[in-house]
Amino acid sequence: MKRYPPISSARRLFFAAGLSVAVAVVAAQPVAAKAESSQSGTEFGLPITLSGSYLSGRLAGQNNDLENAAAFFGEALEQDPGNPFLLDRTFVLKLANGNLDEALVLAERLSSEQPDHFMAQLMLAVEALRAGKPDLSETLLADGGRGPLAVLTSGLVAAWALEERGETDAALARIAALEGPDWYTVFVAYHSALIQDHAGRNEDALENLKAAYEADRGALRVIDAYARALAKSGNTEKAYEVLDQYDMILPDHPVLVATRKLIESGEDIGRIAENARTGAAEVLYGLGAALGRDGGEELAAVFLQLSLHLDNDADVAAIALAGLFDRQQKYERSITILNGVEASSPLKRDAEIQIGLNYNALEKLDESRAHLSALVDEDPSDLDAVTALGNVLRSHKMFAEADAIYSRGIDTIPEPEPKHWALFYYRGICRERLKDWGPAEADFRQSLALSPDQPLVLNYLGYSLVDRGLKLSEALDMIRKAVELRPRDGYIVDSLGWAYYKLGRYEEAVVELEKAVALRPEDPIINDHLGDAYWKVDRRLEARFQWNHARDLEPEPEELPKILDKIENGLREDGAIPAATVGQDLKDNGG
Repeated sequence: MKRYPPISSARRLFFAAGLSVAVAVVAAQPVAAKAESSQSGTEFGLPITLSGSYLSGRLAGQNNDLENAAAFFGEALEQDPGNPFLLDRTFVLKLANGNLDEALVLAERLSSEQPDHFMAQLMLAVEALRAGKPDLSETLLADGGRGPLAVLTSGLVAAWALEERGETDAALARIAALEGPDWYTVFVAYHSALIQDHAGRNEDALENLKAAYEADRGALRVIDAYARALAKSGNTEKAYEVLDQYDMILPDHPVLVATRKLIESGEDIGRIAENARTGAAEVLYGLGAALGRDGGEELAAVFLQLSLHLDNDADVAAIALAGLFDRQQKYERSITILNGVEASSPLKRDAEIQIGLNYNALEKLDESRAHLSALVDEDPSDLDAVTALGNVLRSHKMFAEADAIYSRGIDTIPEPEPKHWALFYYRGICRERLKDWGPAEADFRQSLALSPDQPLVLNYLGYSLVDRGLKLSEALDMIRKAVELRPRDGYIVDSLGWAYYKLGRYEEAVVELEKAVALRPEDPIINDHLGDAYWKVDRRLEARFQWNHARDLEPEPEELPKILDKIENGLREDGAIPAATVGQDLKDNGG
């Protein structure tokens, strides 16, 4: 089966946004807060009850709806203000949702009533740093909290407070004393290096950045800092090598593109952390980004909100927080955050692309199209913007318009490289859907020439050839290869089954199509295919069962009449209604 690729940001906005080391979440706490769109009982004139607010808050929290979870827990706390659980839950939810003034009031109360409440102490320590009171910040974090995450966070933020006081040796000793799981290594080495860099101890900083790099070569912030430190030391060749190696994993990341240009310019490299506030914000960002990738979205939001609270210009934290709201389908919240990314940021253009995609997710096609078109008009060689706009148009079956956009981007490429395979693939899909098969096939083959082992392209081209009865042996080889590369992809397995069907190898088709249905039971086309294969091997009752199931799964409008005809008349051979047993089958087909 052809698999039409989903719309996604062309550039890795939220991939490799920070330290890629896994973080074990110990005693993860709740999150949320009341916003304009939250729906509490007061909005509808309904009576507010403790049990109703609590249960509604729990349900919202389970659905990662931070706004309503915070609103409902806030109502519950008003009904039972002395309840320590409700106090804790409301505080963390409001903090995660960005209601910082309300959260601060609750943090002060928690600090008084529960002096060992780590998250409350952390927020107060952040406030102290913002107020220029590093002594108070370090004191608030002296206990260190319980569990690996609390211990690491407290130690690193406290170290930055010590550095703000000019006590570099004490700051480094505080970090060196941290003992914990293996994933501590990269954080410890990275922040030791940033503090040493801030203190002018460049050689020591370089050694620690090398250690952090060896611990995690996929961590964007480490790569950036290490390349900068190498360039400052005069070793620009090694700096470029580090950047080149990451470029092989994730090409043209805008942060590293900007760093490369900075090194090439010979201008002052500057520091990742210019002061204690930005250093502590970097701690909270790194942990929050890692937590978000590991599924701890509530706690991740807490850390990212605090990071932005310390450093309003922390574009990487803004991007990561917007990504959390995207995953929760809170696209308007994401747009608000992305709009705050400074125009001077290397990530500004990526943020604008994601805003355009979010408009589309909100079913605001006109806004999405206008926003992304402006970016393409500004720079047609920005293939990420081109891909985003093309994908939006293609998702709305505006294939001719999408074809024109993809072509506009392709025309700016002097010499296609492997990283350009997707553009040719997407344009090929449009041309195939426009029934312009010759150019479509040429695009698919160009895509494979650039990147021969792309299962999506192998599957789409192989399926299209099979569907047209063309080059069946080659097509079958392509689909088999795609299945080898993605054996758990139901669409690709369906392609293999359908290829066998087209070749008249019906028993083999049944085997593969049954696998495909097991992998994608909700897909009407795959169920329809299995029905056809069952009919060919004289499993007529099962065939009609699958067709009925395909009908109930809401197939495309042009496919529904064909499915209904098969349910009533069976699979037609040369225009005839097959099998004298149709009448008996109809009595028992359940449809």
